[in-house]
Amino acid sequence: MSVSFGGGYLKTKLELIRLKRSVRVAERVYKILEDKRDVLVARLNELIEQAQRHREQLIYMLSEAYSAIQDAYIRLGPTRFESIATTIPETLTIDINKYSMMGITIPTIEVAQNIETRYPYSIADTSISLDEAVRKMQTIIPMLCNAAATENAIFRIAEELRKTQRLLNALEYVVIPRYNSAIHEITMTLDEMERDYFTKLKHVKRMLEKRASSTTKLKSS
Repeated sequence: MSVSFGGGYLKTKLELIRLKRSVRVAERVYKILEDKRDVLVARLNELIEQAQRHREQLIYMLSEAYSAIQDAYIRLGPTRFESIATTIPETLTIDINKYSMMGITIPTIEVAQNIETRYPYSIADTSISLDEAVRKMQTIIPMLCNAAATENAIFRIAEELRKTQRLLNALEYVVIPRYNSAIHEITMTLDEMERDYFTKLKHVKRMLEKRASSTTKLKSS
């Protein structure tokens, strides 16, 4: 029964060999997880910086877009503005794909713009601020999608990093020390048994030598 799960173990050479093999495997797994953790941390830092840039750009762009929307709303009036807003056709196509990074499934968002789309209003009966608002929002939506994909990737990588660190802690503070403790105990027990064995051998040898000496004396007499 494996000591990593709190089970018992036999104090034999075969068990000692098995435990030494197990601790070597655990140490190799620990090194692999360490490398994985380093890659995840590096990628996470890159994404956090990228997300920060997205936020700064979006705050600026959204401020300008909402300002243009507010101006168009005031100039056209709520009825006309909302009528145009509800009849504007789809101008963007959004595709959600995914890729795998170190076993983590991360979604990506691709935005394609339909350049042939016609808007249900004319320049003559609308405000230039409406065109400006539409143009800015068309620019912002792909940025929003990219920012959302980046944020999602951050959460997924952070969760995988948490799991990886938990495994590293379990190996470093529980599994490997338990193996090493068992190896030390078995080694000490086997050494003690070997010393007892040699002590008994010496005692038997002395008894045999003494018996042989007594037999020789009897024959001589």
